[in-house]
Amino acid sequence: MQLNDIRAMAEDQERGHWYELADPVDGKPTGIRLRIAGPDSETQRAARLKLADDLADLADAEGRVAPAAREQARLDNLARCILAWEITEDGEPVPFTHRNIIRLLKAGAWVQAQVDAFAADRSAHRGNA
Repeated sequence: MQLNDIRAMAEDQERGHWYELADPVDGKPTGIRLRIAGPDSETQRAARLKLADDLADLADAEGRVAPAAREQARLDNLARCILAWEITEDGEPVPFTHRNIIRLLKAGAWVQAQVDAFAADRSAHRGNA
């Protein structure tokens, strides 16, 4: 592998790749597609730095962060890895906003688990986006 190959890989991860959520019971496609930045992307690097800043801001005098605040910071971090989506509600496209991404992530722990796993999977972020 050469330096140009490494740069190309990082650029590909920055563009992100499409992932379709699967039903947590039967594994069938849900029709909800998310474009997720790869683990070596600038997007994910910035999200990790923002998470560290957020947790520092939320810490009390002893350095503790309340569980609910820590969970919200984790969801915000995961949401920052989603670059685009194809999702409808009542037959209409759902606007791509941070608030709506959080709403999707809070819809089920299985959604968070799938997004988190795909965002961390380097092999899923190689090749054509």
